[in-house]
Amino acid sequence: MRANCRILKRSLLGHCSRKIYNMNPFGNLVFLRTLALTNLVEWANSLIMNKARYTIQAIEKFLEHHKIVTFDQLKTTLGNPARCTIFRKLAELEYLSSYSHRGKYYTLRSIAHFGVLGLWNYRSVWFSRFGNLIDTAEALVHGSEAGYTAAELKDVLHVKTKHVLIQLARSGRLQREPFDSVYVYLSGENQVADRQRRARNVHLRRSSASLIVVNPDLAAEEAKATILLFCSMLNERQRRLYAGLESLKLGHGGDAHIASLLGMDPHTVARGRQELMSEDLTHDRVRAAGAGRLPQEKKRRKS
Repeated sequence: MRANCRILKRSLLGHCSRKIYNMNPFGNLVFLRTLALTNLVEWANSLIMNKARYTIQAIEKFLEHHKIVTFDQLKTTLGNPARCTIFRKLAELEYLSSYSHRGKYYTLRSIAHFGVLGLWNYRSVWFSRFGNLIDTAEALVHGSEAGYTAAELKDVLHVKTKHVLIQLARSGRLQREPFDSVYVYLSGENQVADRQRRARNVHLRRSSASLIVVNPDLAAEEAKATILLFCSMLNERQRRLYAGLESLKLGHGGDAHIASLLGMDPHTVARGRQELMSEDLTHDRVRAAGAGRLPQEKKRRKS
């Protein structure tokens, strides 16, 4: 189009140099308007071409400097281009969107440094080499040793995963089975799911006596009764920490198993385990400040 404009412009200028004195006033006006329009189109085309080159270079430079950015930050930096233009340029640079924070943040694949599980975080914003949260949850469950419960996968991904796992199970991309009254999510491939199912059963068949009882010949039911009696003598904080300690001994799947054994919520067991690992322990309080029921004032009958 720019070449056509140049040809038209040269033709008009040549026509002007030969016949400008022979043209009537009306012809001169039409000629000048046509020439001005031709210059305007050529100028607009040059701006468009320059802006496209500037956009992709500016996005790459901006992301390399800030590591992660939001869409609004990109839009403001680039002078408010169209939404489709930004995503078209991002696609050329192989971008990633965060699976945390509702996909609000963007980075480049060349910037992210993924760990063993294929995850990377920057300033508490999490990215995955698998893509969004749904694809990441499916990939991690498929590659796990014994599947994941929602609580276990939450500890790995640092975001809530319950609704995503349910969605994957309903769509047939994952399998879901109850183990000790807790749902465990397995791979959608039957061969992999069978292997994960056997590994999960091995965890569950571990004798409860091995938790606190030295004698391995003690029956599992007797060991369970002993543990429950011991836990009944502990306060709320001590029970939580004890459950977290036993979960650490079991390793993968420990939260769900201990929660089922002691009749506790898996999130409570996970909290106790995290408190032990972070050494965030206080000796003078059972609960955190402000926790527990609000004090109730007894109403007195007015005389």
